[in-house]
Amino acid sequence: MAKKKVESTVEEKLRALFDLQLIDSRVDEIRNVRGELPLEVQDLEDEVAGMNTRLEKMKADLELIQDNIKEKKNLIEEAKSLIKKYTAQQDNVRNNREYNSLSKEIEYQELEIQLAEKHIKEFKAQIEQKNEVIDGTKERLKERQEHLKHKQGELDEILKETEKEEKALIKESEKYEKNIEERLIRAYKRIRTNVKNGLAVVPVERGASGGSFFTIPPQVQMEIASRKKIITDEHSGRILVDPALAEEEREKMDKLFAKMK
Repeated sequence: MAKKKVESTVEEKLRALFDLQLIDSRVDEIRNVRGELPLEVQDLEDEVAGMNTRLEKMKADLELIQDNIKEKKNLIEEAKSLIKKYTAQQDNVRNNREYNSLSKEIEYQELEIQLAEKHIKEFKAQIEQKNEVIDGTKERLKERQEHLKHKQGELDEILKETEKEEKALIKESEKYEKNIEERLIRAYKRIRTNVKNGLAVVPVERGASGGSFFTIPPQVQMEIASRKKIITDEHSGRILVDPALAEEEREKMDKLFAKMK
């Protein structure tokens, strides 16, 4: 016969929830130490990748322009060859009509040469302009790569210092979650998502909900201290615990955190 699960008292539930909050808050602290660094590193990686892509595209554009120059040079050589051919043919014409026809062909080829030379000049100007952009991009890329290396080093150092503890805390958080009824976990996570600093379970401090300026009536404070039912702050929705319980659990969890470092 399966062993019946013993129902936790309200006090045990409050202690478990506050312990979970302390663990999750410690994870938040570790992640806050990293701050924006992971995002900065990601942004820099994206920027460097984007610059490399642009450089590859500009290099491909340069190759295409070089191919266009070769094409125009070939066209000039063909035009010169045709001019030579038509000029030679003019010596053997039988009438003015043939001569004029060849003259027009020669004139056309000369215009083709002029146009091709104009295009080559424009292509060379494009090459010069693109090379300036490439040089500037390479310089900028080098600077961003150095910056990325520095930021990645910072992040790696912080991760090295905190990764072990963070993993242990997440594992501990999951363990604590399993010992708290699902309904309370859902409420805890919902509150944690909606409130500042992710604090879903807070002690009463100086007659008010932790982190709040709204005074809690003495009668409600007495109910919280009795630990007979779960009470939430009417303004923030946070679950409230009494200062004595909070202090006891903090001492207990501080010892646990010390072992994880």
